[in-house]
Amino acid sequence: MSLPAYEKVALVTGAGRRRVGQAVARALAARGYAIAVHYHRSATEAQEALVSLKEEGVKSQAFQADLTCAADIDRLFGQIQEQFGRLDVLVTAAAIWEPRPLESITADDIRRHFEINVLGTFLCCQKAGKLMVAQPSGGTIVTIGDWAVARPYLDYGAYFISKGAIPTMTRMLAVELAHRNPAVRVNCIQPGPVLIPAGVSQAERDRAIAGTLVRREGRPEHIAQAVLFLVDNDFVTGVTLPVDGGRTIAGGQADPCEDGWPAI
Repeated sequence: MSLPAYEKVALVTGAGRRRVGQAVARALAARGYAIAVHYHRSATEAQEALVSLKEEGVKSQAFQADLTCAADIDRLFGQIQEQFGRLDVLVTAAAIWEPRPLESITADDIRRHFEINVLGTFLCCQKAGKLMVAQPSGGTIVTIGDWAVARPYLDYGAYFISKGAIPTMTRMLAVELAHRNPAVRVNCIQPGPVLIPAGVSQAERDRAIAGTLVRREGRPEHIAQAVLFLVDNDFVTGVTLPVDGGRTIAGGQADPCEDGWPAI
């Protein structure tokens, strides 16, 4: 029995939870992509997302993997290859952010953030790149960084130094993969305040909005729209695109993150 052939397939890591990754998955689904939903522990939410996608007629499947484990990543991409037969888009939305004062950060904290945010991202890109290089049509990889690596705020030291590696990784992958197949492109998005945590006070929320040039909070859909742009524009590769309402360059504005919370 032969497996069905899919015209376009996208994998979004960290798409199990109702955050940026899931918004990206839905946007790509609306463009006609079959969707591979990756999750680690959010099995219930991932299955709910899968049911919703399938109700909309989207070819989709959920895949569990611990991105700190190379064997799990090997299994993940093997399952995607077996299920879909190709991979056209990878978006690396899986990440952790754990607050801790500088004095309390341990070597294990650094290792944990690097294992997930850097090594996990790299290994997924490496596996996806191998598949895309072998396809005449190539493919597109979009990594997810963070606007605040340019202007760090307090108490997220391990997170910021791990996320700071993402733009460099993006440029390196763009060069390496294009050398093997010019139809493979790699770009990075650096989200701004698009998902202010529910527990944040109104005063903190107001400061976050004041800290942007557009004077409003972003939405996960803004990141999804940026992903679609980077997928569609085949003359853009190796770039890092802030999607932050101008937060990165909003000099002299009140710092919305005095108490520290991540952008996404």
